[in-house]
Amino acid sequence: MTTARRDAAANGVDGMVLLFTDTLIEDRDLYRFLIESAAKLFGLPKPVGLLEMCKDIPHIRETAMRKEYLSKIADEAMRHNSNLVWISEGREPWEVFRDARWIGNSRVAQCSAELKQKVSRKWVESHYKPDEAIIYVGIDWTEIHRMGGIQKGWAPYQVKAPYWDKQEMMQALKQDGIQNPRLYGMGFAHNNCGGFCVRAGQGHFINLLKEDRDLYLYHEQKEIEMQRYLGREDVSILTRTVKGREETFTLRQLREEWEQGLGNQIDLNDIGGCGCFAFDTSEMAKV
Repeated sequence: MTTARRDAAANGVDGMVLLFTDTLIEDRDLYRFLIESAAKLFGLPKPVGLLEMCKDIPHIRETAMRKEYLSKIADEAMRHNSNLVWISEGREPWEVFRDARWIGNSRVAQCSAELKQKVSRKWVESHYKPDEAIIYVGIDWTEIHRMGGIQKGWAPYQVKAPYWDKQEMMQALKQDGIQNPRLYGMGFAHNNCGGFCVRAGQGHFINLLKEDRDLYLYHEQKEIEMQRYLGREDVSILTRTVKGREETFTLRQLREEWEQGLGNQIDLNDIGGCGCFAFDTSEMAKV
């Protein structure tokens, strides 16, 4: 959202559209942040009722109920702010993995392609020709290496980024009187998918375990269910190298080792990173 703020400061908000592609497993506070900051950007009254609704979003265990509730919030949010476009493919990441018969990981993340890249590209192409729109993406200086993939994926559309650092972004929010997304205060490197990401590393998942054990256990169980569905135990989100050989490393194994005091065997600096808009066109063609 700070990307939009910076563009608005330079060019105004006429013709600006905020496009949000919902994975349906975002943190409750992300939805609060989206609605509140979008209203602020366009000079609209603070939508207190909508913000209160965000507090009651069902847990991701309640998949059907959560989807229905989020659909209602999306409709209300777009009625309140006509410059906000809130869309969803209809599935959440684990449903994508089941349909693709593959557990997403740092190398192949079908959730990125199906729930973010294809959905956003389809919407943009249906509303704008390449010479009618500029795509702004919210990445900072530490993510500049992602721009090549993003530009390739969006071609022939023009793509720009603000290249702020996160401290500048947080300061801008403070100036606007908007509370930072809570996941940053919990030690997460990004505010995506509720703190879960198949591109994340061991350190990221340990932080999720410490900050939201219940959510960690949910994803741990979903990984086990996928292994059973596929009839394979040699697939997992994480991997690790032991004596020069790469092997699977499940979320259950990671948790049990951490709880048994074997943290010295876990790479806490392995954070990984969200790359949902760093298009891999060959990957998109396969899924």
